[in-house]
Amino acid sequence: MSKDAITLDERTVMTTAGRTAFDDPLSIVPRIVNRLYTEWMVWTYPFHSIGKNFRAEISCDLRRAIAPFIRIGDGVTLDRDVWLNIPFIPKSSDAVIVLDDGCRIGRRSMIAAQNSIHVGRNTIFGPTVLLMDHNHEFENINIPIGDQGTTAGGTIRIEEGCWIGSGAAVVSNSGELVIGRNSVIGANSVLTRSVPPYSIVSGNPGRVVKQYDPAKGQWALGTRGVTGGHEGT
Repeated sequence: MSKDAITLDERTVMTTAGRTAFDDPLSIVPRIVNRLYTEWMVWTYPFHSIGKNFRAEISCDLRRAIAPFIRIGDGVTLDRDVWLNIPFIPKSSDAVIVLDDGCRIGRRSMIAAQNSIHVGRNTIFGPTVLLMDHNHEFENINIPIGDQGTTAGGTIRIEEGCWIGSGAAVVSNSGELVIGRNSVIGANSVLTRSVPPYSIVSGNPGRVVKQYDPAKGQWALGTRGVTGGHEGT
C-alpha cells in the first residue's frame, strides 16, 4: 500500500475536499435503543436457550409466543427487519429454529419454519434471504391459496461457515435439504435440493457451478448440477 494511502475506520472519513467528516453524534441513539431492546428480549422472552452477546435490531419481527421454539447461540446478530416465523405452535418442545454461534442474519431476511431449520456456526446471510421449510398449499383451484394452509414440507440444515447471498431463497418441499459446510449460495439463487460441502451455487434453479475437492486440493467446475445429499457434482 502507498505511504500516502488513507486508512478508513468507523469514526472518520476523509472527504474529497480534504476535510474530515465525523459520524453524526445522534447515531448513538438508535444503538442505545437497540441495545436496550436486545436486553429486554434476553430477559423477558422465554427462548429455548440463548447465548451471550446476542444482538437484535428493534425492527426485528419475533413474536414472544414462538420464542420457546428458538435456540440462539453466542454472538448471533439479527439485522434490521429480520423476521423469524413459526406459523403454528409445535406439539413438541424441541427447538424449530436454531441459530448456532456466530450467525449473522442480514437485513430483511426471513426464516419460516414449521418443522426444523438449523443454521450452523459462523454462517452469514446477505440482505433479503428467504429460508422456508414448507410452502403454501395450492392443490384446490376453487379455494383461495391463503385459505388452503401449508404443505407438510421438510427440513433445512445449513452446515457451518456458509454464505447465503443477497436475495437467495432456500426452500425445502420434502425431506432434508442440507447445504454442506463452507458453501456459497449466490445472490438471487433459488435452491430446493441439497448441495455438497465447499460448493458454489448459482442460478434458478440453483446449480453447483464450482466445488472444492479436499482430496485433490483444487477447485473443479460443477458438471451434474445440484444433487441430493452430500454427493459430488
